[in-house]
Amino acid sequence: MRNHNLYILLLAITLISCGEKNPMNSTVKHRGALMNLMSGNLEATASLDSLETLPHLYALGALEHLEGEIQIFDGTSYVSKTGADQHVNIMSDFNHKAALLVYAQVEQWNNEIALESFNDHKNLEKQIKDHAIQKGVDITQPFPFLIKGTVSNLNWHVIQWPAGDMVHSHKKHRESGAHGVLENEEVEILGFYSEKHKAVFTHHTTFLHMHFKTENKSIIAGHVDGVTGENLTLYLPQL
Repeated sequence: MRNHNLYILLLAITLISCGEKNPMNSTVKHRGALMNLMSGNLEATASLDSLETLPHLYALGALEHLEGEIQIFDGTSYVSKTGADQHVNIMSDFNHKAALLVYAQVEQWNNEIALESFNDHKNLEKQIKDHAIQKGVDITQPFPFLIKGTVSNLNWHVIQWPAGDMVHSHKKHRESGAHGVLENEEVEILGFYSEKHKAVFTHHTTFLHMHFKTENKSIIAGHVDGVTGENLTLYLPQL
């Protein structure tokens, strides 16, 4: 009888384990590539609803046909599109398709890491790399990070690409939809660092790709074109 009960217990554990859906996976994954967007291929490469049940999902990217920006913070969607009068409309559903998507699952972030003041991407990039090495992060592989606090300046855009325009440039991407500058604004920035994915999910001049959302009631979310700040806090995945 004891062996029989043990068998039943082991069988139950096995069935439960097999029945678990969407286990945690902190590996950075991506669909689509920036180089394809710049060549005019704006078709969907992923459906957000296929990722909706992934626990602790963090993602950023661009909607199909470059009709908006994708931001997902800990499973909450902040898809942004340009509306009338350059107003940014935020949608909290997953009923969207992406031309470019970068994502990972992060169950826990490490303790706060104070960033020194910075005034360009290169300085921020170096600080993120240095702190990642100190925390034991494998920088030969892409990894996500968060930055929280009040930025001095943050240049942003929410792309709205004109249908039929086949001539792409970073400048036109930044100016095609709503765009602006935040000053002394509290934000949360989601970014991905990679030294191997230039023109794939980071631009050719940087190892970083970052999106943001504001922390006030009038939420704006979109792509980070540039950011400066002091007294900001960095978070890296807990190993």
